[in-house]
Parts: sequence; C-alpha cells; structure tokens
Amino acid sequence: MVRKIALEEHFLSPGLVDYWRPTMTEVAPERGEYFFRNLTDFGELRLQSMDDAGIARSVLSIAGPGVQTERDVATATRRARESNDFLAREIEKRPDRYSGFAHLAMQDARSAADELERCIRELNFCGAMINGHTHGQYLDDAAFNTFWERADELGAAIYLHPADPVAQPSVLSGYKVLMRPMWGWGFETGSHALRLVVGGHFDRFPRSRLMLGHLGETLPFLLWRFDSRAQFHGLKLKKPPSEYIRENVLVTTSGMCSAEPFTCTLAALGQDRVMFGADHPFESAPEAGEFLDQVPLADELRADVAFNNAVKHLGLPNA
Repeated sequence: MVRKIALEEHFLSPGLVDYWRPTMTEVAPERGEYFFRNLTDFGELRLQSMDDAGIARSVLSIAGPGVQTERDVATATRRARESNDFLAREIEKRPDRYSGFAHLAMQDARSAADELERCIRELNFCGAMINGHTHGQYLDDAAFNTFWERADELGAAIYLHPADPVAQPSVLSGYKVLMRPMWGWGFETGSHALRLVVGGHFDRFPRSRLMLGHLGETLPFLLWRFDSRAQFHGLKLKKPPSEYIRENVLVTTSGMCSAEPFTCTLAALGQDRVMFGADHPFESAPEAGEFLDQVPLADELRADVAFNNAVKHLGLPNA
C-alpha cells in the first residue's frame, strides 16, 4: 500500500449545513444522513477511512455549494471566515493528518482575496476550493481580477469544484440522473475551466494554477481538438489551448477509479500534473486507494501521483 495525500476530502462546518442539505436531498436523499455523519466527523470515522486507503494526510475542503449560494454578501463573507476558523481548529487537533483548503465568499472579490491571504499566511492552508460560478458569475469575469492577482502573489492553487449550472441544459431534460454527478457537473466544470483558457485568463495571469477533479473533467482527452478548433476560429491567444492546460492546470483522480482515463491523463498532462483524490465521503476512499495501489504503474510514478506531486505543488509536509 503506497503512502498517499488525498485531495477532495470533504467536510461540513456547523454554519454551512443549511447550504448543503437542499442539494443532497435532491441528489441522494436516501444517503443524506450517512454523508452528513461522515462530513462532520474528524475522528474515528474519517481516520479509519484514511487508514484503510493508505492516506497519510487529507486536504479537507467544504462540501459544496457552501456560501457561494448566499445572496447577502456580508453573511457569506462572515460564514466563510467562520468555516475556515472551524477547519483550522480541527487541523490543530491532528496536524499530522489534516491540511486545508480555504472556503471563500466569491460574491466580493477583494474580500475573498483578503480571506485567501489570511488562510494562507495565518491558518497555513495550502490553497482554496471554489464551487463553480457565483450567482452566474464565472471566474473569467474581470470582476475577479483582484482575486486572481492576490492568488498569484500568494502562489495559491485554486481547486475548481463542480456546482449546478445557472440553468439545466435542455438536452438533459427528463433525465434527472444525468443532471449532476453522472454528467452535468463535469460538463459545467469543464466548460468553466475552458472559459478561463479561451478567454485569455492564463495570458493575463500566467502564474495561475487551476486544479480540477475527476481527471480533469474530460479536458485531457480533447487537447488536440481544442487546438484544432481554436486555429479554425482564429482564436487569438499567446499559446495553443493545450499548452495552458498542460502548464496551468493540475488534476486529481477523485471519483475516477478507471485505468484507461487515468493513463490517458498521465500521457496528456505529464506525470507531475496528476494527484490522488478520494472525493470522500461521496466516493469510497478505500476503493480509490486500492485502485491507485493496483493500477499498472511504475513505482516511482505511483509515488508521485500518490504523494510527491501534492507535496511539490501544495507545499505540504513531506512526512
């Protein structure tokens, strides 16, 4: 069993439960209490799951949507700060096992930048997780330039996590099973990331580091086509789209325990761009751990995906 650092290890803080329950009631009502119990546990349940998967350290992040659905900006800002303080206190109890991603109220870009800086400098978090758009405003919007400037200054990685789209595509109408985890969330999140690519975000902020779960939300499988169609449409960027994805995007294995897309992603992005993720408790951490332990892979590459790449890119302890 290889030693692992796990990303997309989710939790809930007391003040954010009401934002989470409506989504979970719709997605998996029969498993809501199971998820709630595991999301709010920082002791035996979580640590046992980690041990069973060979996870030495978990980078904890809020189970979405969090405060980004809040309409009152002051309330969102306050609750995000409270959630980050709550997480910091839990990490203090087990600093050998837990690290954290900041939760941010993106309704106010400057306040979000300030909170990101506080979380990095004072709480020793290793980046932030943002749950998709905020009331229809995507991260390529110029209103977020202040936030991205600060993230670049801090060298902070930003994990883009799925969220519901502003409106469900009509092609999914009548097929509720397709609307969220099975297909809709990946389509929404991959499209969000592509807005940053084709909108010139990485020309404006070349040091930006965007993280995507689920082996990159299908982006690594379409690099050639992105470049081909960008050229066809005369897209004016400093580099082909594939180069931004290879240079500015990091991906995790969360929710993808399958050898074929895993090996494709490694080949497309490179062995130092892929990290282990478990998506606990929405997926089985032991299953994810067993997959990485057993998928055919050179030992050095397995260790990089499991542990070393997270240390390198997130500045985590190498122990």
